[in-house]
Amino acid sequence: MWPFSSGVAFRPDKDIPPLIDKVILVTGGNIGLGKAAIDVLAQHEPATIWLAARSPEKAEAAIADVLAQARAAGIARPPAVRFLELDLTSFASIRRAARTFRDAADRLDVLMLNAGVMATPPGLTSEGYELQFGTNHVGHALLTKLLLPTLLSTAARPAADVRVVVLSSAAHMMAPRGGVKLDAVTSPDCHGMYTWRRYGQSKLANILFARQLALEYPQLKVVSIHPGGVNTNLLTGSEGGLLKMIVKPLVPLLGKTPAQGALNQLWAATAREGVVSGQYYHPVGVTGQDSADAKDKVLAKQLWDWTEEQIKDIKE
Repeated sequence: MWPFSSGVAFRPDKDIPPLIDKVILVTGGNIGLGKAAIDVLAQHEPATIWLAARSPEKAEAAIADVLAQARAAGIARPPAVRFLELDLTSFASIRRAARTFRDAADRLDVLMLNAGVMATPPGLTSEGYELQFGTNHVGHALLTKLLLPTLLSTAARPAADVRVVVLSSAAHMMAPRGGVKLDAVTSPDCHGMYTWRRYGQSKLANILFARQLALEYPQLKVVSIHPGGVNTNLLTGSEGGLLKMIVKPLVPLLGKTPAQGALNQLWAATAREGVVSGQYYHPVGVTGQDSADAKDKVLAKQLWDWTEEQIKDIKE
């Protein structure tokens, strides 16, 4: 995760174009990278930002802070920032969230799949997927499927530039050899897989999903990104023995702030030039840092087909 490559010189205050009329949805938007991204996006005057999260209380506090920052920055037309209740471990919650969004919005210009869990103890989502894989990949895949009609109708508008940004991680390199073990993802610990390897598997799935989504829907610009090592709350509640003991004390010392860590996803969501659909980017805008498994087109299609089978009967 360290050190970072400097990559593209990206200054959000100068390089993000006006976002007037755009509608943005960010999962995990109440804290960490998601909140940091919303803080910045709100200062470029989109029409609406949907902050998707589990806790109404934390979300409302985050929204108040976003709007206070926008006012302090002298933004003449701050966006409407709306809370969208979303629990990615529950298909029922995802369906409700998609329905709520689609009932209220007729366009979606940026979908930022930012939420995630890391190095959790063994466990299952409501539908019986290993917790990290089910949250980080399956839940986001279902949300994307349910929002696709709105994404595609927005992409059909004149001068549209619709983007899907998937938060992955350099930790995808920790996935098991050969990629995603689909025969194990309904076991609480993936049949004895170490928690960090399970996390890496879910992050590899994020890259593969984004690559295949880009192929399936060329009218969308879809990328996955690594934010860099960031000092957020993602390690809270994680396990991991020696690796956690090594990593956790270093994060406050070497990790980026959430505002710094959000630069790559902000660039991917807004940059006028340089963002290529299907790519995986290290900060900021650096390619070529993905594993061989992450580049495997056959594996991407296998994961896509498996995922489609899991969610094929889920309608809004």
